[in-house]
Amino acid sequence: MEKEKSCGAIIFNENIEVLIVKHTAGHWDFPKGHMEIGEDEYQTAIREVKEETNIDVELIKEYRYEVHYSPKENVDKTVVFFLAKNKSNELIKQDEEIQNIGWFEYKEAIDILTYESAKELFKKSYNDIKKIIE
Repeated sequence: MEKEKSCGAIIFNENIEVLIVKHTAGHWDFPKGHMEIGEDEYQTAIREVKEETNIDVELIKEYRYEVHYSPKENVDKTVVFFLAKNKSNELIKQDEEIQNIGWFEYKEAIDILTYESAKELFKKSYNDIKKIIE
């Protein structure tokens, strides 16, 4: 079985809104992408967020989440997400991979995220960021 690994971030702003992107494949999810040779998980997450959204983030490394699934036959994929806060605000989407991008409040985020696994991950990360901020 082939193994793939991607990393990204679940990013919250000062209003506890979450950043969600619509990938060109049509699904709404968090920014993420494949690890490159020589990168660790943190470097990949920071680079992918910057490439897809143009924003800089501060990863909260104590909050690491994993999702596992099979995107195609004989492929086992692991996606690592870190909880993050934005350090910059100017959103510019990467046209090759991203159709749309935006900040969403809790209910909007639950409604717009495509996959149940992303919704569950969002709920957990939302509770985690509230613990940190409060």
